[in-house]
Amino acid sequence: MSRVYPFDDAGTARAVIGDDGTLVAWNEGAVRLLGHPADAVLGRPAAELLAGRAPAPAAPPGPRWEGTLGLRHRDGRTVSVWLLAHHRPPHDGGPGDWLVVTPLAGTEPPADDDPLAEAGLIQSPCAIAVYDDRLRLRRMNEAMAAVVGLPEERVRGLRIAEIGGKPQSEELERDLFRVLTSGRPLDVQTFLRTGGEDRAHAWLARMAPVRDRAGRVRGVSMAAHDITDNHRARQRLQLVNEASVRIGTTLDVTRTAQELADVCVPALADFVTIDLLDPQDGCAEAPARISAPVRLRRTAQQSVLSGVPETGIGPGQTERYPEASPQAQALTTGRTIAVPPAPGAVGRVPARPGAGETPMRESGVHCALSVPIQARGLTLGVAVLCRHRRPEAFTPDDVLLAEEITARAAVCIDNARRYSRERETALALQRSLLPRSLPRTAALEACSRYLPAARAGVGGDWFDVIPLSGMRVAMVVGDVVGHGIRASATMGRLRTAVRTLADIDLAPDELLTHLDDLVLRLSDESGTASAGEAGSPGELGATCLYAVYDPVSRRCTLARAGHPPPVVLEPGGAPRALDLPAGPPLGLGGLPFESAEVELPEGTVLALYTDGLVWSRDRDPETSREMLHAALGAYACSLDETCDRVLHTLLPYGGAPDDVALLLARTRGLPASQVATWDIPADPALVAPIRKQVVEQLSDWSLSEATFTTELVVSELVTNAIRYGSHPIRLRLIHDANTLTCEVFDASHTAPHLRRAKVFDEGGRGLLLVAQLTQRWGSRHTADGKTIWAELPLFEQDR
Repeated sequence: MSRVYPFDDAGTARAVIGDDGTLVAWNEGAVRLLGHPADAVLGRPAAELLAGRAPAPAAPPGPRWEGTLGLRHRDGRTVSVWLLAHHRPPHDGGPGDWLVVTPLAGTEPPADDDPLAEAGLIQSPCAIAVYDDRLRLRRMNEAMAAVVGLPEERVRGLRIAEIGGKPQSEELERDLFRVLTSGRPLDVQTFLRTGGEDRAHAWLARMAPVRDRAGRVRGVSMAAHDITDNHRARQRLQLVNEASVRIGTTLDVTRTAQELADVCVPALADFVTIDLLDPQDGCAEAPARISAPVRLRRTAQQSVLSGVPETGIGPGQTERYPEASPQAQALTTGRTIAVPPAPGAVGRVPARPGAGETPMRESGVHCALSVPIQARGLTLGVAVLCRHRRPEAFTPDDVLLAEEITARAAVCIDNARRYSRERETALALQRSLLPRSLPRTAALEACSRYLPAARAGVGGDWFDVIPLSGMRVAMVVGDVVGHGIRASATMGRLRTAVRTLADIDLAPDELLTHLDDLVLRLSDESGTASAGEAGSPGELGATCLYAVYDPVSRRCTLARAGHPPPVVLEPGGAPRALDLPAGPPLGLGGLPFESAEVELPEGTVLALYTDGLVWSRDRDPETSREMLHAALGAYACSLDETCDRVLHTLLPYGGAPDDVALLLARTRGLPASQVATWDIPADPALVAPIRKQVVEQLSDWSLSEATFTTELVVSELVTNAIRYGSHPIRLRLIHDANTLTCEVFDASHTAPHLRRAKVFDEGGRGLLLVAQLTQRWGSRHTADGKTIWAELPLFEQDR
């Protein structure tokens, strides 16, 4: 006897043998079995107890051994004993040993009237039923009677389908028949509400054949185990896994909130609302501290009932929640509020719900959870889960599950908010860096479109129309690699550089060469060059198409750097892509660019675009170009309508995968009557006759009011060309409705510079005078020389 086992210990013969084979323990049962007292065997080899002179057996290889051995009794006879041996590892610093036991009492089979023989069936806490070979109930214990809700004598002789009366009962009967006919055991899981239960449970039914002594199957036994807790745990785990997959599929706040509501209904609640805090004025983040009352915006909602009749407000509307409302309490405390409190749940019963949820009471809501939506230390809103169709109240496990799903969704909502904020910032930057309106020029009529990518956000696509001297105009379309604020900022720097280089009237191929050098410098500055190779080309790249159109000659000079070629639609013709030298993308460095010159009849439509317009995962580039040509071929008169038609034809529903820039331009030509040209002899004395001819030409153009200023400008520019330039010298006047341009060409490449003359200097004031009298002036270089030009404004009130 011991405190652990307060019964007769002699019912088992027990000995302990050390790993060295020495007996270290010997109980009273061992004395009764073999007759040897403890002091006669302890400390001696256990092999001495073996009958005969057989050698000592080796230690068993495993942790357990069982078998029958012949042992030597004290009186000399041999006793055949079945032994069970367990190896015990070293413990508390002591050596390992073997525990050897064999039963002495209770080994005889039980009698037929032994109450213990029947207790295994009747008094077992496991629900057990036995069916005969016709699958009719023969016996069931008290636990099964409690499950069924009927006593055994009432249902004995019925089939399980008749006892249960449910479809699940019929399925169980089919499984019993399989066991009866196959003779093999079967485990079946089912979920049903039995007659003795107030709610449905999950059951594991373990079926096994019942055989007679001849081995024939005479019936089937079924043991039912309630596995509801495990079933619900698996359901919760499955719901958490489903939430991880279904929530956060996009970076849209509203879509993510709706996904949270969809996951919770009907698996966890019958009605769910998601209310989010609006960012504070001037702050993109949610407020760090929240005080009641609080105003929330309904972002998403879902219900098991069609039309969500439980609520009085819809998505997008705001509602003010007082301090006593569960929503306000959840936001201010940062804890889940249960209404009414679930056992073990945190919170107290609020005074009343939000004013906008009055229909909730009418729809029979009997319990609700208000779970704060928190991520990265900020409270973003609250999720309210309600039950009205399911009779069960929320349990503490349901509260933990709701908090887990909401926490996962909160990170996705915060990511979507951050992405939306960054996208809006990048889009605002992009819009501010792109031209808000295209300039009106005499050379062409232009129309443009810019669309950010549907998912990747804004990128580095840009376009521009730049008025140049001599009524010419430059058109540019470019694409910086990448998306986001960095790409937009790089685009802004490149667009500014293009305008600066265009102002000095560089040829298209030269402009792209300077732009290529700029991209290399930007790449080095931003640290995108290869590690350890500061001088190598970096990862920053861009493509660009630059074109200059002259309305006087009606010729266009173009060059491109890895950019798609423009499409030309001449009057009465079909759209075609211009054959231009491709040129390397910007940022490679050291490679030349080539330009091409084409003649464009007046009224020609020129389409410049980025690759986002024609690139698609669903079709090849050639098909996209054919669709672009077809859309342009339907051009009638409106460039604006043509832009919309092109975008509608080429871009998929829901937005393009990449940002798109499109620039359409319809060329105009200046008639010869608006251009006058004179060849100037290299004689200063002939400047006066030239001025007279200019005055006459202005009179013919009905621009006599501009005669005085034009005479001064022409006199200064022509005199400078004769004095400092080289022959030949030409003077050209061009005018449209708003501007009169004076151009003087000479063969010298030396450009004049504006300077401030000293008091006693006799010269140096001419260009200063020109700069004061004209709208703008400058110079441009060509292969033959240079041209000094000046523009004079013409206003209606001057005529």
